[in-house]
Amino acid sequence: MQLKSIKRLELQAAADMHVHLRQGELMELVVPTIAQGGVDTVFVMPNLIPPLTTVEQVLEYRSKLQAITKDVHFQMSLFLHPSVTPEVVVEATKAGITGVKMYPQGVTTNSDSGVSNLESFYATFAAMEEHGLVLNLHGEVLELLAPPGTTLEEAFLPTLKTLHERFPKLRIVLEHCTTAAAVEAVRACGPTVGATITAHHLYLTSDDACCDPFAFCKPIPKKPTDRDALVKAIVSGDSKFFLGTDSAPHPLKSKTSAAEGKAPAGVFTQPFAVQLVLLALEEAIDREVITEADVTQEKLEGFLSRFGRRFYKLPETSGKKIVLERKGEKIPASVRSEDGSVEVGISKAGAEVFSLSWK
Repeated sequence: MQLKSIKRLELQAAADMHVHLRQGELMELVVPTIAQGGVDTVFVMPNLIPPLTTVEQVLEYRSKLQAITKDVHFQMSLFLHPSVTPEVVVEATKAGITGVKMYPQGVTTNSDSGVSNLESFYATFAAMEEHGLVLNLHGEVLELLAPPGTTLEEAFLPTLKTLHERFPKLRIVLEHCTTAAAVEAVRACGPTVGATITAHHLYLTSDDACCDPFAFCKPIPKKPTDRDALVKAIVSGDSKFFLGTDSAPHPLKSKTSAAEGKAPAGVFTQPFAVQLVLLALEEAIDREVITEADVTQEKLEGFLSRFGRRFYKLPETSGKKIVLERKGEKIPASVRSEDGSVEVGISKAGAEVFSLSWK
């Protein structure tokens, strides 16, 4: 595919298997941007305030999301917590909940109620394996537990291996991979282990994240070689890897008013999810990391749509399509509510991208 010169591209609607949709007015602003980014199916994170630790909470939250839009299929998750017992797993399965998200305690936004001892949840994982729920892993350790010179993600990878060996039929997703080591660790596991890759980790590095509040996120973007390993994983056509933007909105003022290095962690990409992936691939072609021949319609639709749906045992397409055309559109600085009371900054503002419409 001549990606850098193609004027029009038609793709299956995307499935974004890692989104943060927040609460209240922020939720009202963000949810409509899902379709704007070419997505009609999402896997929703449960790290709200308070976290979604009961089936009742999850179903109530889903109802609020569905009240905002009927055009998106919301796959829901529980927050792994001592209250999520094997009995709750059975209840969740009957209620149509898809997965359980594991956050190590204190590693990211709203994770203070997270996990400090995974072995204490082995009975829950066994029940999930039996009933078909997905285990979604925030794959990092606390800084004090990482050996010197090792990223927090790389220090977590032995845990991924242990969990997969102990529960080989349990579907596990290593969320938001950021390192070449994570890509290889996922490949080394069996077919029940997959991984999401965000749009922003395809173009950001640690040099960006250290200085730009709109590029600061967790997991922190890593070295250029890690970024390029993620790009290569996408164009490899390996079905273990699929889109999960980890789009994480924060009020604009909280980003711009924070001291350097103290901005809330999260990159907001939802309104341009598909376009930012394509832009990252174009930039990788310019860097000669990949060639235009590496990018095909089949591989794009696999990463953006089919592979994630397949892993979650959904139909591989929704039947809807998106059209991308070059019209000189540029990413705006932010999205805001009609009355201007809520505003969120968008990643890569000012970049020229495809215009997107629904067919």
